[in-house]
Amino acid sequence: MLRLVLLRVRTGTRSRNLTPSFTSLHVIPRCFCTHEKKSSLDFTRIEVQHLPRVLIIGRPNVGKSALFNRLIRRREALVYNTPEDHVTRDIREGLAKLGDLRFRVLDSAGLEAQACSGTILHRTASITANVLHNSHLALFITDARAGLHPLDLEVAKWLRRHAPQIKPIVAMNKSESLFDSDGSLASAANELYRLGFGDPIAISAETGLGMPDLYHCLRPLLHQHMLRLLNDLDDGDHDNSCIGDGSTPEIEESKLPLQLAIVGRPNVGKSTLLNTLLQEDRVLVGPEAGLTRDSIRTEFEFQGRTIYLVDTAGWLHRTKQEKGAASLSIMQSRKSLLRAHIIALVLDAEEIVNARRSMTHAEVVIARRAVEEGRGLVVIVNKMDLLRGKDKTSSYEKVMEAVLQEIQTVIPQITGIPVVFISALEGRGRTAVLNRVIDTYEKWCSRLPTARLNRWLQKVMSRHSWKDQAAQPKIKYFTQVKARPPTFVAFVRGKTQLSDTDIRFLTKSLKEDFDLGGIPIRIMQRSVGKKDATGSSSSSSSSSSKSSHPVSRAERVVSDKRSVLVE
Repeated sequence: MLRLVLLRVRTGTRSRNLTPSFTSLHVIPRCFCTHEKKSSLDFTRIEVQHLPRVLIIGRPNVGKSALFNRLIRRREALVYNTPEDHVTRDIREGLAKLGDLRFRVLDSAGLEAQACSGTILHRTASITANVLHNSHLALFITDARAGLHPLDLEVAKWLRRHAPQIKPIVAMNKSESLFDSDGSLASAANELYRLGFGDPIAISAETGLGMPDLYHCLRPLLHQHMLRLLNDLDDGDHDNSCIGDGSTPEIEESKLPLQLAIVGRPNVGKSTLLNTLLQEDRVLVGPEAGLTRDSIRTEFEFQGRTIYLVDTAGWLHRTKQEKGAASLSIMQSRKSLLRAHIIALVLDAEEIVNARRSMTHAEVVIARRAVEEGRGLVVIVNKMDLLRGKDKTSSYEKVMEAVLQEIQTVIPQITGIPVVFISALEGRGRTAVLNRVIDTYEKWCSRLPTARLNRWLQKVMSRHSWKDQAAQPKIKYFTQVKARPPTFVAFVRGKTQLSDTDIRFLTKSLKEDFDLGGIPIRIMQRSVGKKDATGSSSSSSSSSSKSSHPVSRAERVVSDKRSVLVE
């Protein structure tokens, strides 16, 4: 029905269902009706850091996060119908794809301009104001079903006060539920003229209606911004600095963008650490536990390396009490852990002193889960500033000693886990954290040549003491089959397999001789049979329950759990 109404307006045909004021309004902005000359500017070739920033803004529960997910074509932002609460609290950024347009879109928290000073809503408004100052365009989202709400007028005043240079595009979301037989859509559109931002657009973030109209309104504005940016750059080097050639040269794995996830229990300082690493107030922080709900993903550069940083909600087990948005936050945090390359586990130094132990059960679960998934792990002890002083000197030293010992005890699978002691509130330890993370990532991506591994194997096997020389497995050769994490295969001749003790010895020697401490290492083994009459060798993988050659009843079949070991 909405499509039919928009079609009538475009063709200029009057309908008795449309009031005269709605006919003159056209529902669609005037920029949609203009016919521009097609430009050769290709947004898909422009580097992401140079794309314009578009901020989605509006009062709570009007569908801002739903529109954000629609534009980035993924369900990243939490969407939950909570009229009495705010689901989104931080700024989330993503790459929007609308037709041939590409731009950076930012999802903001529901804005309440009259919030009391010091409250969560007031702090989110301050963060939104800082982001709006660096944005090029704003999408003002309203609820078509509710009409013009008093909070919409407050948001309009707030926009004029904080960003007078930006004229936002007004979009009526949830328009799919309105029917023009009674003029409800026309009435809602006429009310929005009071905002003073021009013609509104009728859209539906849930169903995708109105996206072509949004495209035609955004295109000339984004096109104008990019032309102005290119003109400001020098004619000789703007092609190299702003527009790429579309090629994808081969890059070493260790030079690829690093995915870093900050995890930990609630209120240990994860969001404060993210702001410290970014050196800006990007996410909401405060004494309240559980402030972060969305897993906020942002990009920055450190020493020429691109790092994607994810701040997750406090890791909790789902219980009957955790429902709605809180339950969705837990699920999203788990997904972020699976996508990350390096896990930064944040601990609270003050809680360590009070509880007289370094890690709680929840934190041990996080660390072990990261090891099982083959991710690199860095432990960060935050709030060390609270242990500074004459009366707390002994506590400061005890924490630094106890944490290192206890981590090795509760996570024996990995040796040499890096531990960094910082104070995120004071901004101390930023460089140390990033250096440790990058060093762990480079080890996680490392590849060792087969020739070097086999030379190492001859030396290391001579050092190993075998109880029974006759039962000593004969390793034909040793090779690395993949990185991220480093995975090795030992090809063993005959039926004698490597025992768990042998695997642990090889793993420990690899870490010591090749400086691979602090990351998980996987070692598999495969048996290599003798050459048959045809000259081909028959080999069987011990990680498979089925063998390529007959197995006698007396022969023991090695199970998966013993053939593939994670250390």
